[in-house]
Amino acid sequence: MMTEPIIPPPELVQQWEEDWHHSKVKHVELEPYIATRAAQWGADQELEACCDVLRQKGVPAWSLLRLHRRPKPPSLKEQALEALGPEPLPETGPTGDTILNKGSIERHRHIRLALEALPDE
Repeated sequence: MMTEPIIPPPELVQQWEEDWHHSKVKHVELEPYIATRAAQWGADQELEACCDVLRQKGVPAWSLLRLHRRPKPPSLKEQALEALGPEPLPETGPTGDTILNKGSIERHRHIRLALEALPDE
């Protein structure tokens, strides 16, 4: 049961306006920009209220709710590993012979090992 409307404080709306004026994303008009920010802020407020209720009720899954509804974007390391993809497979030549490009496979392995060695952000 919602007891009061979720309305952003005027100072926050003013900050969003200032952010818009200083942003490089001028192709978005001010009103839609503020409306989008307000909608996200309101959704964040509601999510936090739901997590608080679940936490107070002793429901251990409250942190999973936040994790699934506000996932963190993948780190640069995760993006690089995804872009690298799986290890290349040996190719088949026109005669059906297997062509093993050891140089490419070794480079791929070295890059993957280097990326995996980087600390997680």
